[in-house]
Amino acid sequence: MKDHEITCTQKTDGTQVHERIKLIGGIDPADGKRWKLSQGEAIMAIQDGRASFHVKAGGKAVPVVVQTSAWGIKYLKTTADKDQPSTLLNLPECPYF
Repeated sequence: MKDHEITCTQKTDGTQVHERIKLIGGIDPADGKRWKLSQGEAIMAIQDGRASFHVKAGGKAVPVVVQTSAWGIKYLKTTADKDQPSTLLNLPECPYF
């Protein structure tokens, strides 16, 4: 399973916790190319055991996990967050891919 560092997100205007993030992205250290995944693709990759994700916060890698909202809809957040994906939302906006 490959671990990826998330360095940016593409946000939406959604107000519900599961609607706030559209895409996650980062840079592949092996080749320096940018990568992106929709929130749904990232959730499937985590649940299938194909990939894991983290963000750097305070110099430490903080794991990204799949959470289920009160409406039964899955979304991404870090282990450091409560219900809102605040750590992911605080990342810079991904540049145009």
